[in-house]
Amino acid sequence: MAEWVEQGRCLGAIGRASAWWIGDWVRYGSARYGDRYAAASRVTGYDVQSLMNMAYVASRFDAGRRRPGLSFSHHAELAGLKPEDQELWLDRIEASGLSVRALRVELRKARQRSAARVALARARLEAPPEPQPAKAGPPGPADAVVCPHCGHRIES
Repeated sequence: MAEWVEQGRCLGAIGRASAWWIGDWVRYGSARYGDRYAAASRVTGYDVQSLMNMAYVASRFDAGRRRPGLSFSHHAELAGLKPEDQELWLDRIEASGLSVRALRVELRKARQRSAARVALARARLEAPPEPQPAKAGPPGPADAVVCPHCGHRIES
């Protein structure tokens, strides 16, 4: 039984590392020999798109930035982010133990919050400026306003 458990431990470690290894191997082959995805697909049995995904994730996290306690899938979810954002999320995942599924939910929420902030800022930029109280001009009530677009004076 102990031998079987140890074999399982080894297989798990190999399984968790294999996407990194394949991604790095494909990147090396492509850099050294040109586009090798079709050949790599025949050799490994993985489809070209899966190989491209593995190579992309491997390219976005050099070996020193890969977190061994987190899955390749965790890293894949963060691959499209800027490196500094990747680091923040990796730290957060390690601290909280987020599953890949929970990470997807949190990333979606963060993107929605970011999109809402951008939309609000854009709306503020595109909105006409608020009329300002008149500072100069012919005498009139203190609460008169001047249209910032045409200069028309509005008396209240």
